Amino acid sequence: MTPRIESDEHKALREAVATLGRKYGREYITRTIAEGRAPTELWQEAGKLGYLGVNLPQEYGGGGGGIAELSIVLEELGAAGSPLLMLVVSPAICGTVIARFGTEEQKRAWLPALSDGSRLMAFGITEPDAGSNSHRITTTARRDPDTGDWLLTGRKVFISGVDMADAVLIVGRTEDARTGRLKPCLFIVPTDAEGFHKHPIDMELKAAEKQFELVLDDVRLPADALVGDEDAGLLQLFAGLNPERIMTAAFAIGMGRYALSKAIEYARDRTVWKTPIGAHQAIAHPLAQAHIDLELARLMMQKAAHLYDAGDDIGAGEAANMAKYAAGEACVRAVDQAVHTLGGNGLTREFGLASLITAARVARIAPVSREMILNYVSHQTLGLPKSY
Repeated sequence: MTPRIESDEHKALREAVATLGRKYGREYITRTIAEGRAPTELWQEAGKLGYLGVNLPQEYGGGGGGIAELSIVLEELGAAGSPLLMLVVSPAICGTVIARFGTEEQKRAWLPALSDGSRLMAFGITEPDAGSNSHRITTTARRDPDTGDWLLTGRKVFISGVDMADAVLIVGRTEDARTGRLKPCLFIVPTDAEGFHKHPIDMELKAAEKQFELVLDDVRLPADALVGDEDAGLLQLFAGLNPERIMTAAFAIGMGRYALSKAIEYARDRTVWKTPIGAHQAIAHPLAQAHIDLELARLMMQKAAHLYDAGDDIGAGEAANMAKYAAGEACVRAVDQAVHTLGGNGLTREFGLASLITAARVARIAPVSREMILNYVSHQTLGLPKSY
């Protein structure tokens, strides 16, 4: 499924990561979920091989590439059945934001460690009453006039991997001294900070990375916990959200490819009335369509990554949303068709596809719903009036 338009370097990266993914495979991820732990061994090995920080600057221990390279890493791990969800969060969102807007001290403190996997950072934006609507975020940061410290108060929900993380990049809001209006800002919050409380969310979806609710109770942070310019606002926030959408597309495409490969293998081998079931168009055509949908989604993902890495934030925003939408839809259809191809076997633990039915829907829901993407495209791209 490797497209011809890729460079030799990208093809080599894809094959190398695929080899690592096959070394661990779906069985490894399933085992970590059953044991209630994170996929630490795979994360650490990916870090040692340079895959975790492939998008981060070379002068800070990274690979000097971009989101295009990091998306290949996540897609190929997913296609092998061993995706690393925190690739979306730690290097793609947090690493990118720090690399673009962090101080020299923040870059030196975090980027080498994020690259080699020795430290991990989570990302906190979603709130109970705001979702990802940055205009309704109520987590607020105020200055202590005596010390210059920040005091952060608020709640976050559905924050991935907090138990694995050394810190969380929190989206809060500060008051503009000129207008009195609140504006979004980003803060590095250590997970062991006083007043920082995490509570696991009991999820029906079983994944290696757990979800948490966070309560920030006057968490005191030094002045240098702020990432970037206090007045930059949405610019810095979307520097992280566009890579998040691109990487979510990679996650979905990898999952869809994994499910499709299992269905193809089964359709070739399963014989009924002396004929492999894959010879019947009722089986073959839906699988072919699923393959086409995944390939089309990948092309849009590659376009989005190219635009982002080229510095076109506006163009990347449109393409990243489209890529995430297309990949989420393609993933759900591929998983559904894979399970249907296997029939009853598709629901057994032996074949390991049934759990993907729930997992695939994550790509439709997070980090932004398909309906909000359609809203974005309808009024940003098509110029139609907003309904909200």
